Amino acid sequence: MFDLRVAFLCLAVAVGATPVSAQEAQVAFGSVNADPTLPVEVTSETLNVNQEDGSAEFIGNVIVIQGEMRLTADRVLVIYNEERSAIERMEATENVVLVSPPDAAEGDWAEYTIDSGVIEMKGNVLLTQGPSIISGDEMIANLTTGTATMSGRVKTILQQGGN
Repeated sequence: MFDLRVAFLCLAVAVGATPVSAQEAQVAFGSVNADPTLPVEVTSETLNVNQEDGSAEFIGNVIVIQGEMRLTADRVLVIYNEERSAIERMEATENVVLVSPPDAAEGDWAEYTIDSGVIEMKGNVLLTQGPSIISGDEMIANLTTGTATMSGRVKTILQQGGN
């Protein structure tokens, strides 16, 4: 007699053995390859400097510009390297928007590692490329290569040429 428990066990093992991967999409990002050695300009309503840890917190309508790249947020924390001679990274929170023409992305949080030219965005990331839109949980954009990876429940809306 055929045992249904054995059949279900075999099915469970077969399904469980199938590799599961996160949804991910490779996309182009920006038309100009960024130069991370360019100066970084930051404008905000308020600046708080912490002499102990060598950080600076910009608050209120923060605008960060480096070459063609523009990042805006309500708050940006700038963390300097150990020698305090250069910016190591920036953490942006609240209403984060990244523009690397002609593309734009928005999310809840972003971290920009200056030397590598990599920006990681998390939380309700929405990437707009012309009329097309890609959304996901996370985007890692390499500004020096002009590429990005969207991951975590990726959804794409591709607009066809039009009237």
